[in-house]
Amino acid sequence: MTTVTRRTSASPEEVWAVLADGWSYAGWVVGASRVRDVSLRWPDAGALIHHSVGLWPAVLDDETEVVFSERPTRLRMEARTRPVMMAAIEFELEEVDGGGTLVTMHESVTGGPGRFIPGRVAQALFKRRNDEVLLRLCLIAERQDTPAPEESP
Repeated sequence: MTTVTRRTSASPEEVWAVLADGWSYAGWVVGASRVRDVSLRWPDAGALIHHSVGLWPAVLDDETEVVFSERPTRLRMEARTRPVMMAAIEFELEEVDGGGTLVTMHESVTGGPGRFIPGRVAQALFKRRNDEVLLRLCLIAERQDTPAPEESP
C-alpha cells in the first residue's frame, strides 16, 4: 500500500466538492485522459465514472466505482484500467485546527500485472504519482470560490 498526504487551505467541503464532481476526475487523476460518463449518483456507493487512461491513440477505456462514501470525510473507490491494473483507493479528509484540510490518499494494487511490481519499486512509483494527484486535487479545491476573470469586451 502507498499512502501520501497533503495539507491544503481548502475546507473538507471544498475538497469533497472536487471529489464529488465526477466530470473533474481527468483533471486531477494522473493518467486519466478523459471522462466519458458519470453516474448521476456519484459519489454514492455503486456509482461509476467511465474514463479513459493513456495518451491518444493508445487509450484504454474502463471505469472507477465507489465502494464506500461518507461525506465529507471518506471516499473509497476501485479504479480499473484492465488489463493493466486494478487498485483500491481511499481518500480521507480531516479538518485541520486553524482551517484547511489534511488530505490522505491510500492506494493498493489489487489486480492485473501491476500487482507483481516489487514492493519498494511500486511504492516509489505510486508515491510520486499520488503526490501529483493530491497536488492537482488540492489546487482545484483551493480555487473553488475564486471568481472567474471578467471577460474583455
